[in-house]
Amino acid sequence: MYEIIDGKSLSMRLRAEVAAHTAELEEKYGRRPCLAVILVGNNPASQTYVRNKERACEACGIKSLMYSFNEDISEEQLIKTVNALNADEGVDGILCQLPLPCHISEEKITDTIAPEKDVDGFSPVSLGNLLSGKDSFLPCTPAGIIEMLHAYSIPVSGKHCVVVGRSNIVGKPAALLMLRENATVTVCHSHTKDLAEETRRADILIAAVGRPKFITADMIKEGAAVIDVGINRSEDGKLCGDVDFENAAPKCSAITPVPGGVGPMTVTILMKNTVKAFEKRFAEK
Repeated sequence: MYEIIDGKSLSMRLRAEVAAHTAELEEKYGRRPCLAVILVGNNPASQTYVRNKERACEACGIKSLMYSFNEDISEEQLIKTVNALNADEGVDGILCQLPLPCHISEEKITDTIAPEKDVDGFSPVSLGNLLSGKDSFLPCTPAGIIEMLHAYSIPVSGKHCVVVGRSNIVGKPAALLMLRENATVTVCHSHTKDLAEETRRADILIAAVGRPKFITADMIKEGAAVIDVGINRSEDGKLCGDVDFENAAPKCSAITPVPGGVGPMTVTILMKNTVKAFEKRFAEK
């Protein structure tokens, strides 16, 4: 019988811990941690993500600042906004919701965010620190995956982990974090030959390709732990992951659902990173 890795309930427990900690910080320093969120345009998915982050901030006792812009904002104007937030002593973390309109370089905006406020963990400094094993803000989704594996006592050290997807946001940093946990890691992508042969070797399979039900039951090793990062819409319009959950789950020892798996944990790690940024800034004063 497989175990459901319940990211929703785990994230609620962790957010309660964060809330207790932020209350202590406010009493000690006279203010709460503060997260500034930038949203450009009217992308429905982005709007939903931002609302979830605002609710999480409220639950965790973190001050939330919202900066919404029309889709036609210039790259120069957006960079000015980011630089103003970099200089604002009352702001501890900055998040720019992706994707951005095509006339704005996501790389430029990400690179403009000050490393000490990069709570998404996307800046070159954060990713470089992750690669070299230094302390850094960890990208939220991969860090959430590690939290889930630990919480459910899923062994990682010495296990074979296969990551399907090589994005800078999930695939690559997930592979690095699994290496840090002493797993043997294989990264698969669109040019991988015989993908199913690779995924069937995985003790831990992380699916992050953005294609609904792409990972089928025959691609999964009996008893594997499966982490489904995908958030997609099936043909009938329902939310689903990258894994064919219904047919794949019986083969697994543990599996994340969609929704209610990795998604809530991603937002929770953002909250933890914001508190970490706050504490680091005060520790340096």
